[in-house]
Amino acid sequence: MSFSELLKQCRKKQGVSQARLAAELGVTQQAVGKWENGKSSPDPATVAKIAELLNTTADYLLGLYRPAAA
Repeated sequence: MSFSELLKQCRKKQGVSQARLAAELGVTQQAVGKWENGKSSPDPATVAKIAELLNTTADYLLGLYRPAAA
């Protein structure tokens, strides 16, 4: 999965709106929408903050973490 898909999935799983995430990050809702549509990407520091807010890791959001198959 891409960053945009993982971001949207994690945000919805946590019950966080684009507007609330944007407010927590100090960016516009349009910026969050662009990230989720793959039109742009946040800087690394913002990715880390997103991960913290959504109770996940930056590695997971970036698609670098693959859980081991059970």
